Amino acid sequence: MISRVGIIMGSDSDLEIMSEAVKVLIDFEVEYEVKIVSAHRTPHELLEYAESAKSRGIGIIISGAGGAAHLPGMVASFTSLPVIGVPICSPSNPVNGIDSLFSIVQMPPGVPVATMSINGARNAGILACSMLSITDPIMSERIDKFKQKMKEEIKLKNEKLEEIGHDKYLDLYRKTAMRK
Repeated sequence: MISRVGIIMGSDSDLEIMSEAVKVLIDFEVEYEVKIVSAHRTPHELLEYAESAKSRGIGIIISGAGGAAHLPGMVASFTSLPVIGVPICSPSNPVNGIDSLFSIVQMPPGVPVATMSINGARNAGILACSMLSITDPIMSERIDKFKQKMKEEIKLKNEKLEEIGHDKYLDLYRKTAMRK
């Protein structure tokens, strides 16, 4: 199977966050692979992964990492493929993932990494699909439908807000948010 998007992370503790990107790729019917590749614990495997990705059919790499968060930048240094970095905040992180964000977003000239928000794997998946849509008319249509669906959902929310008023809508929102 040829994978179009590679999803890598530094540790299995990142999998819960990175699975949000997987869900998006599944929804958009994009082939993918998921691997644990640590910049610090398995540097040779990281080099091999990044250098072989293109020949294995990977077109975009989504890379999630917490703490020092060197993985996305290191991957970008070994491949010409676009790399999307996801800073990950673990529950034990005393600075709430800001360190990871800074590590990924502050890349030197010539080694770009498209950086998402902290724990922003869902948006990483959507960005990967948007990038694929540049040359794939079917993916372009899927992205357009996705955006249209979001617009329609907001329209319905506004209608409900007008219908029941601010206070009742807020109560309803809080009840729904608590179930998630």
